[in-house]
Amino acid sequence: MSGYILCRIFSALIVIFGVVFIVFMLIHMVPGDPVEVMLGESASSVDREMLRQTLGLDKPLTEQFYQYLYKLSQFDLGTSLHSKQPVSELLVERIPPTVELTLAALLVAFLMAFPLGILAALKKDRWQDTTAMTFSLLGISIPNFLMGPLLILLFSIMLGWFPVSGRDGLISLVLPALTLGTALAAILSRMIRASLLEVLNEDYIRTARAKGLGTARVIGLHALKNAMLPVVTLIGLQIGALLAGAVITEMVFSWPGLGQLTIESIQKRDYPVVQACILLISTTYVIINTLTDIVYGVLDPRIRLSR
Repeated sequence: MSGYILCRIFSALIVIFGVVFIVFMLIHMVPGDPVEVMLGESASSVDREMLRQTLGLDKPLTEQFYQYLYKLSQFDLGTSLHSKQPVSELLVERIPPTVELTLAALLVAFLMAFPLGILAALKKDRWQDTTAMTFSLLGISIPNFLMGPLLILLFSIMLGWFPVSGRDGLISLVLPALTLGTALAAILSRMIRASLLEVLNEDYIRTARAKGLGTARVIGLHALKNAMLPVVTLIGLQIGALLAGAVITEMVFSWPGLGQLTIESIQKRDYPVVQACILLISTTYVIINTLTDIVYGVLDPRIRLSR
């Protein structure tokens, strides 16, 4: 098991380094000059060159990358080109709203996916199954940038139940969480249905029913427990997708999280902040996937023995 864990950690480190390299290079290759954004088009060439030297942007790209890696090894994410604040402080301010939104979206997804998936499996090929899978198809098909405005139009503008945007108490969390959690609920419900259908015809399920156990106990104590392995894997993968989807959702609802900070920093060509945001999101994604792989290996010895 220790060898399996070390192998997964080593793979995760390689992926993280690849992300650091690709993000750094892509950001510096994107058209647009942060010096011009900061000083404006009317600034003189002398002022531009002085600012470029101050920011270290006049050095070769390879030297900038080596300096970035050196600072990163010391957990120094640099300083924002615009606000002059340490990037770590900006991240600390924006991480709680994103975590709050992600956890709320997970809760919404679980509350919707498990009842729908279980109902669809128990009522296979009936109208309940068709209704649940139709909802799943709609949830997967409608992107966040469309789902968000639709929810705002219905529940905020027409009904006036929730605020249009911003982060002001739990009531302002409802629509962003629904937007972000609906797609995950759609995917999870299909996986729960498929996993349950595989185990419901097993001999131990028939034995449990023959002993007189009720449907709730058969599903809860026997079927669902054994059907959770692929579901756990999917949840781990989709948590990373939630972080990526939060970028769009936060912009739609003006939610002051990492996603909004990332987009604002891209528009300003604030290289250190963009790199830190994408690195944080990517690293979180990789860590969650690595932990999922480890949990999968713990639950199923065949996985770690086949490496």
